[in-house]
Amino acid sequence: MRSSWISHLEKIVFPVLNAAAGDCLKETMPIYKGRQEFQYLEAVGRIVCGIAPWLNLPQEISQEGKLREKYKGLTKNAISNLVNPKSRDYIDFGLGNQALVDAAYLAQGLLRAPKLWEALGSEVQIKLLAEIKKTRQFKPAKNNWLLFASMIETFLLIYDNDYNKNRLYYGVRKFIKSYYIGDGFYGDGQDFSMDHYNSFVIHPMLMDILNHIEKQGLKNSKTYKAKQVPRYKRYIEIQERMISPEGAYPVFGRTLICRFGTFHALAQASLLDLLANNISPSQVRGALNAGLKRHMESDSNSDSEGFMTVGFNGTQETMAEHYVSSGSAYHCRRILLPLGLSNNHPCWMDRDSEWTSLKAFSGFEFDADKSFHEKNVIKEFFMPMIYKCQSALFKIKKVFK
Repeated sequence: MRSSWISHLEKIVFPVLNAAAGDCLKETMPIYKGRQEFQYLEAVGRIVCGIAPWLNLPQEISQEGKLREKYKGLTKNAISNLVNPKSRDYIDFGLGNQALVDAAYLAQGLLRAPKLWEALGSEVQIKLLAEIKKTRQFKPAKNNWLLFASMIETFLLIYDNDYNKNRLYYGVRKFIKSYYIGDGFYGDGQDFSMDHYNSFVIHPMLMDILNHIEKQGLKNSKTYKAKQVPRYKRYIEIQERMISPEGAYPVFGRTLICRFGTFHALAQASLLDLLANNISPSQVRGALNAGLKRHMESDSNSDSEGFMTVGFNGTQETMAEHYVSSGSAYHCRRILLPLGLSNNHPCWMDRDSEWTSLKAFSGFEFDADKSFHEKNVIKEFFMPMIYKCQSALFKIKKVFK
C-alpha cells in the first residue's frame, strides 16, 4: 500500500515541483479566475507542507530512498527560485495578505522537515526569512488566519531565533481560551461554521505550534498543550468515523476543492502517534487509503499536463469559492503525511484492519461513540472553596441565632 501512496504523491506533486525547480512554473501552470499572483506560492507551500515529513526521513539506498532524494532536490530548487528576485518564478511575499496564508503553510512544512531547511543552504535561507518577514505587515482576521500569523512566528522562533511574542501567542490563546466550542471542535473565530477548517487549519497548526513552543520552554506552552491534546484526539475520533466503507465522506462546508486534504488532522495524528486509544494506526491507514483511492481512480482530477483541476472530484468550478486559485487544490497532499513514518512503523507493518464505519456496516463489533466533555478547571478549583465558605457562614448564622 505504501508504494501506491508514493505513486499518488508523484502524480500530484511532480508537475508543480518540476516546473518550479526549472524556474518555469509561471509559464506552465494553468490560471484559474485570474488569481495567478498568489497561486504559485500557494501550490508550492501546500505541497511542501504535505511532503515534508517524507523528505525528512533518513537517506537510504532503496528505490523509495532514491526517489525521495530526487524530490528533495526538486523542492530545494523550487523554493530557491521562489525567493530569488532574479528568477522568473520569484514571488514577492509582501504582494498581498493572501501571502500570509501561503507562507504559513510553507513555514509549517519546513518545520516538519529540518533536513530540508538545512539543505536549502544559508543564502536561500536568508532570502526566505526576509520574504516571510514581509507577511508581518498583514493583520490577520480574527478567525483561522490568526494561526497563520502564529505559525509564521513559530517558524521565525525556530529558524531565526527572532519572533514577535504577541503575534505568536495571540492566535494560540484565542483558540485555546475563547474559540473552543466543545466535543473537539473550535469555532472559526467567535462563530461556528459547519465545515472542515478544524482539519484544514486549526487542529494541525495548533498541534505543530504547541509542540515547538513547548520544546523551546515558552510560557504556558505545557498548559495550552494539555488543553489541546484531548480536544485533538476527540476530533480525530470523529474524522475517522466520517469515512464510509466505500471511502466517501461528508460533502459540506467551504473549500471542498481541497478534496482529501479534508483529513489533514487525521493524517497528522497518525504521523505524530497521537491517535485515540481505540483507533489503531492500520485502521487509519485503511480509512485514508479508501478516501484516497476514491479520488485518485478518476483521471479527471488533473489536466493533460498533470496539474490539478479545480473541483471536488474532477473539474467542478461552480462549487469553488471566490478565493480559490489553481494552487488551492494542492492542500489535498496532506492526506499522505503518514509517509513520513518509516517502513517498519505499525502504520505500514500491521495487517489491514477495518475502520469504524466499515465495521459498523459489515455487522462487526465496534466501540460506542462517546462525546468529550471538558472539565471546567476553574469551577473545579473554586467550587469546593465556595462550598466550605457557605458551610462556615451557615454555622456562624446558627451560632448568632
